[in-house]
Amino acid sequence: MPETMINNVLEQTGDRIVAVKELDGSEAYLKDHFPTFPIMPGVMMLETLVQAARLLLPEREDGPWVLGEVKAMKYGQMVRPGESLEVEVRILKTEGDLVACKGSGILRRGPGIEGDGETVLSGRFTMRPRCDIPRG
Repeated sequence: MPETMINNVLEQTGDRIVAVKELDGSEAYLKDHFPTFPIMPGVMMLETLVQAARLLLPEREDGPWVLGEVKAMKYGQMVRPGESLEVEVRILKTEGDLVACKGSGILRRGPGIEGDGETVLSGRFTMRPRCDIPRG
């Protein structure tokens, strides 16, 4: 399981959550992405949405909810050390074991600082129960 991406939950209802990932610069993935210009990788931004969605979904006896499918995820602004990614996830619908979500993230640099509030990512994704593959 990857490191916990959520530092703080700002709001939560039955079908919506707003949470924050603060990038402090000590994250292991920043050492390689990129050494002279560290930015949060897109896959880690997506993982932040997934972890926020997991907080909305009921716990399962057979294991955690995992990412199923990503649709039309768009990336915008970069997130650098000292900045935060504020994500919002909404549950759109549930069909069987699949949960369709809409997620977005905005950049938080600080009030009055250029770029604060700009879109970092947005799109739709599906959460599903973990499927263990039998080994034979």
